[in-house]
Amino acid sequence: MFDELRTLLGDRVSVSDAVREHHSHGESWHAPGLPEAVVFPTSTDEVSAIVKICARHGKPIVPFGMGSSLEGHVNAIHGGVSIDLTRMTRVLRISPEDLDITVEAGLTRLRLDAHLKNTGLMFPIDPGADATIGGMAATRASGTTAVRYGTMRDNVLGMTVVLADGQVITTGGRARKSSSGYDLTRLFVGSEGTLGVITDLTLRLYGRPEAVRAAVCPFESMAGAAATVIQTIQLGIPVARIEIVDEAQLRVVNAYSKTNYPIAPTLFFEFHGISDVMVDEQIKAVEEIAREQGATGFQWASTLEDRNTLWTARHNAYYATVASRPGARAWTTDICVPISHLAECILQTQADLKAAGVVAPLVGHAGDGNFHLIFMLDANDPKEFEQISRLNERLVERALKFGGTCSGEHGVGIGKLKYSAKEHGASLDVMRSIKRALDPDNLMNPGKLIPEP
Repeated sequence: MFDELRTLLGDRVSVSDAVREHHSHGESWHAPGLPEAVVFPTSTDEVSAIVKICARHGKPIVPFGMGSSLEGHVNAIHGGVSIDLTRMTRVLRISPEDLDITVEAGLTRLRLDAHLKNTGLMFPIDPGADATIGGMAATRASGTTAVRYGTMRDNVLGMTVVLADGQVITTGGRARKSSSGYDLTRLFVGSEGTLGVITDLTLRLYGRPEAVRAAVCPFESMAGAAATVIQTIQLGIPVARIEIVDEAQLRVVNAYSKTNYPIAPTLFFEFHGISDVMVDEQIKAVEEIAREQGATGFQWASTLEDRNTLWTARHNAYYATVASRPGARAWTTDICVPISHLAECILQTQADLKAAGVVAPLVGHAGDGNFHLIFMLDANDPKEFEQISRLNERLVERALKFGGTCSGEHGVGIGKLKYSAKEHGASLDVMRSIKRALDPDNLMNPGKLIPEP
């Protein structure tokens, strides 16, 4: 197999220990899995040829982007070949008139934003990490702006995918709606590389807002902060971002980012509009709700520099938490519930943490009912591992009880496999049938997303 790959790709095949180790894990705590080789294609045709070689030799295939995933998606737990798509970064086509763009899967979020900057357009999905667009689609990523602009599911119009036998298909199209055929695009969005390798994507674009304002708003209680989120969404106020952060998270953010936010349950807001008047109306409505719920003040950020400072501090929450306990591993988990249950879910979770004596900073995309906990784990302490496992399990069970999901945006990977049966029930058998139909030999990222029966 290796000779065939080298004939195809030359020195873009690596079996070195360092390269294989880099591709054996993402940013999660899960045990790494070494691939046997790492390949670096530069076109869909090369990906197709790689997959055909792997299929002939029965070798698993693991797509790899920036390695920023949090549930073990890229860990080659059954060996095989890691397909690194980061050399496929071209912008293939852009249509400002139609508000869409086609890009290769290895293009990262920030490079896409830089390409769009002079067009007056933007692709708003912002998971925090500078992930590849293909990886964002594969994990159905969302992030801070999903409350207004939706997730990757809502913003991928079509894609090119290499199937398990090397066949190349295109899904979807550039029309804004279609009632023709199965929606294969949405099948592959969130499939975590278990059905095929995404090589390019057509994305929905938006005009950059003329007016943008951001604010930090501390509250007397977490219940008040969560109630503000619920009322804001229920009243249909079109906030662009509404993030919730607890005291533990703000302590480490202040220490890491050299900020001085009050140590209190806090909401981070951003408002978009076509005019300052429109944005001011949104702000006034939210400010009235917040003050009724115990807000203790607003710190406004109107300039680009101030907004960047605010959102950089928010996006650095993960790294701030990691820095707070040197030598430990970050165990990041997320759930999502209907927003009417958000306050109850957060408060019960905080009570669990307090009773266990565990500090786990909380941060979330509150407008979606989605929040994260970041546990810092001593991997050499079995008791600590067991305690955090129990807390994580209780968190997921609580989310499912409220009609939520085990993961709002991190995905399943290997980390949340055991919760799939409880969440999906008999639907898992349908998912397995789809997997068998498209990947009968179980070569596409095996052991992820769908548990074996």
